Amino acid sequence: MSAATTRSRTPDRLCAEAVDLARTAAEEAAAPGVVGEHVDIVVEGDRVVTHLFECKEFGYRGWRWAVTVARASRAKYVTLDETVLLPGPDALLAPEWVPWSERLRPGDMGPGDLLPTEADDLRLEPGYTGEDAPPPNALLSEEMTELVEAEDAEVTEGPVSELPVVPTRGSIAAVAEELGMRRARVLSRYGLHVAADRWEESFGAKTPMAQAAPATCVSCGFLAPIGGSLGQAFGVCANEFSPADGRVVSLAYGCGGHSEAAVMPKAPRPAPPVIDETRLDPFSLRLDADGGSVGAAPADGVEDLGHS
Repeated sequence: MSAATTRSRTPDRLCAEAVDLARTAAEEAAAPGVVGEHVDIVVEGDRVVTHLFECKEFGYRGWRWAVTVARASRAKYVTLDETVLLPGPDALLAPEWVPWSERLRPGDMGPGDLLPTEADDLRLEPGYTGEDAPPPNALLSEEMTELVEAEDAEVTEGPVSELPVVPTRGSIAAVAEELGMRRARVLSRYGLHVAADRWEESFGAKTPMAQAAPATCVSCGFLAPIGGSLGQAFGVCANEFSPADGRVVSLAYGCGGHSEAAVMPKAPRPAPPVIDETRLDPFSLRLDADGGSVGAAPADGVEDLGHS
């Protein structure tokens, strides 16, 4: 019998000695060569003992094969109850499962991915309200019901000729669409604060780039303003050389690409030539044989046309 320890109570002698029976059962359940040494026994009850064997399977470090044996009252033979693979105190375990909604991080979405939002998402609130009909994207609305049925028919039976894309005339959804309020839900105050905190953390005044910047984005010519209440504190950077190009930045953010941080001086331009149009300057047309000038203009400015 292998060395064994007991817990809480004294094990049944015959059950504790049934190591070979337990090993045979573990080897039948496991792959060949993965059942290791006998490491422990656990008293489960009267005449019920579990034998633990080391597991040598790759990827199951610290796991143990547990084989439970039992003996009936006044019986001389030990019977097999069950064989399972259980993790030990230092077993390698998979991390605790986390729902996808909690695992998702900004930037995880790729082309073709769809991110559903819950009906009671705290970041959203109704864009318009009305008691005569639910919003068009509500689960109980007629438009949504027809759309779901049409999509089911498209998947099971083929293409659908018509889809209900226009809300019922006279409904709250139709009136809202006519007024330009096509969004059934808009950002709530909580959603605005969450977005502002996220943008402030990425491109805000406390970032190292902003701390070393010569000026803030509020005075930068590359800042493209945005509308709504968020436009009072944020804008979009339009400087292709800035690390925040195309990103929403705080007005208190800044970088070395500020439009007025280092304005390059213009190249010096020479002064325009001064032309005196009140007189003519004499100049030679050609040289004579002796090297003298011929046909020079008279000093009084009258042109001499006698020489050819």
